[in-house]
Amino acid sequence: MVRTSALLLASAPAALALVLPDGVGKLPALGWNSWNAFACDINEEKFLTAANKFVELGFKDAGYEYVNIDDCWSIKDHRDNVTGRIIPDTAKFPDGINGTAAKIHDLGLKIGIYSSAGTETCAGYPASLEHEEVDAAAWAEWGIDYLKYDNCGVPESWVDECKFCVPDRTNVNVYVNGTCTNTTGLCPEGYDFHKSKTAERYNRMRDALAAQDRVIQYSLCVWGQADASAWGNETGNSWRMSGDITADWARILEILNENSFLLNSVDFWGHSDADMLEVGNGNLTLAESRSHFALWAAMKSPLLIGTALDTLAADFVDVLLNKHLLVFHQDAVFGAPAQPYKWGTNPDWTFDQYRPAEYWAGDSVEGTLVLLLNTDNATATKEASWDEVPGLQAAGEYDVVDVWSGEDLGCKKDGVTVDIEAHDTAVFLVKEGCGSEIKKWARQARPVDVWML
Repeated sequence: MVRTSALLLASAPAALALVLPDGVGKLPALGWNSWNAFACDINEEKFLTAANKFVELGFKDAGYEYVNIDDCWSIKDHRDNVTGRIIPDTAKFPDGINGTAAKIHDLGLKIGIYSSAGTETCAGYPASLEHEEVDAAAWAEWGIDYLKYDNCGVPESWVDECKFCVPDRTNVNVYVNGTCTNTTGLCPEGYDFHKSKTAERYNRMRDALAAQDRVIQYSLCVWGQADASAWGNETGNSWRMSGDITADWARILEILNENSFLLNSVDFWGHSDADMLEVGNGNLTLAESRSHFALWAAMKSPLLIGTALDTLAADFVDVLLNKHLLVFHQDAVFGAPAQPYKWGTNPDWTFDQYRPAEYWAGDSVEGTLVLLLNTDNATATKEASWDEVPGLQAAGEYDVVDVWSGEDLGCKKDGVTVDIEAHDTAVFLVKEGCGSEIKKWARQARPVDVWML
């Protein structure tokens, strides 16, 4: 039986939200995931190393709690003939997943598992479509705390009749009057994705998890398909709004641009997932990594570290442990994310994968968080003007803290101007204390001529 408390009416912006016991899923997840660093090259030792580094480096104290197993954890070619369960690969996990879970729990942390809403995972391992109940029961028995549920291996009979919009990424003006100008199989006007086969596949696992006697946070890795922003909040606690991230600056900008139009659906219990962090991976510079982390935190995407913590340079550790950004991300009073208050290089509400919104702000218990992104390939001077930042007074004077250095810059009248390195983001905490008040500002409504599917 589905728990009656698992699916409850919630406050705006969503009509329904998946509300789990003990506050699980109310705030965006903080943790580590194996895929970006190791893909299928996994074993128990790597998860225990990550867990121990969480403790040693201060991640646990900062609020990071999930150590998540991604794809390739099971025997590849069959399920258990008697129980029907997916079989853990004991060459990788000698004590089974339950044994690894017990060791993670002994450190005061939580553990996640991976499957897909299809017949096979993305790497070709057994997945959970039409096996939802038996798999959810196994994970609960093993002590699992988090499920990442992917979108691979979908049989033809479960594919939706119409597809989402596929824009021409070379054209920044693809969204005109609610219609994408370059489409394949665009759904008819008024199509309700709540009733789609995609939503049904994910809802089946939601109900199977809710029937267990263990609370398991549910992450929908739905790739932004089937207008997941419209129904994801009533199905899971986060929903992927895009395809996979890579350790590439252009890809980070592309995801940031897409998600900037989807943030009205984000609040307590529901988070638009911009995918796992690439900080420490590839050729991302420290400046690019700071921007990546700061904006993912500001958008209140789940923050799942995707690099090897035992070899991570101290500068990158410091980025991932930034106190003020984590306070904003985990704010128990203000559930809404930061949002753009102007685009900068482009006119407001321009959809441009290379030049996303550059000026962001959001409410928090500490004050107003203001972020200035430099998308240029050279150092640029940018200004946060109080008359432009929502909630601040036009001629006000505010106490300003540099979030990266932690330095209190003192009272600043009218605004703050800063030189920003290429691809870096300046982040300021704007606080009362200099005679001017901050008022909570209403989130900006997405205009009707921008339509994201």
